[in-house]
Amino acid sequence: MQRLAGNLRTIDPEASESLRIVSYFDVLISRGVSVDALLRGAVVMANAVAGATVRGRVIRRDPEGRSPQEATPDGSPRIDGGEWSAWIERDGAPAPLDDVILERLALGIALSESRRRAPGGIDAVIDAGTGEAERVTALARLRIEPGTPIRVVATSADASEALADTIIVPTRRALVRVRLDREFVTPAAPGLWGLGTVVRADHAPESLDAALIALRLADERDRIVDAAEFGSLLLLARAFDPDHPPADVVALAALDERSQLVLRALAEAESMRSASAALGMHHSSVQARHEALTQALGYDPRTPLGRARYTAAAMLFRLAGSSER
Repeated sequence: MQRLAGNLRTIDPEASESLRIVSYFDVLISRGVSVDALLRGAVVMANAVAGATVRGRVIRRDPEGRSPQEATPDGSPRIDGGEWSAWIERDGAPAPLDDVILERLALGIALSESRRRAPGGIDAVIDAGTGEAERVTALARLRIEPGTPIRVVATSADASEALADTIIVPTRRALVRVRLDREFVTPAAPGLWGLGTVVRADHAPESLDAALIALRLADERDRIVDAAEFGSLLLLARAFDPDHPPADVVALAALDERSQLVLRALAEAESMRSASAALGMHHSSVQARHEALTQALGYDPRTPLGRARYTAAAMLFRLAGSSER
């Protein structure tokens, strides 16, 4: 399949992209993912809002995984299947491959509905589109009381299959493997991990959103990121739109890598001398860098308010960078 895709990319780029879309949805469909997960997959491929009506319930997702408040544009391409329908939302003409994406989304929903069993499984618990009664029933099948404290744990989709009771969730960045955690044990397996906030089991979608944000912030330095440590910053991360970053994030993006390292040391070190030691730089050089950075940023990263602004901007800057991965 990869060889065929490579050959097509040279001969017919659009056909190659169509094959990639088909392959992507085939993975999701073979995993038996939820309708919400299929919608997230359609958003990944289309980079546009996707929606569906299933058994009278309307579910919509934007490229950040949120439910958009704006009305669905008139004339959005749609496929109706009786008890369900699916569409992709764009202002103006559809994109060239929207028909392929919509066709595979519709196929996934049709198969999901045709093989739909009694509500149960992790997918029904973490799916934001699941009704309250259906989620409670799914929790009962998992022998979990609705008020039981749980968190969602997320890692890359290619993590060890030995992880128990996991499902695949598509996001804008990649396929992600998630599971419910009632033991609150720090993952010991290698790789990057995002830990969601601890919530009631019947509020699991909230923990899923937090776990996905935490996973996007994980890197080789911070391999395991716990969203519970974010506090009010989690609200900021959820509201962040990488296509319209605030000025503090734009200012960070304009710095070269060395300047960003110096800035982080200045913000985290107890003193200018300890920052100099951590960087292996002369004190006077760090002092000069500090003055230049303060002027470039518009705030002093060593003051309490400056540290707070830097911390928030650095988190959002990493989230913006993860949008490209």
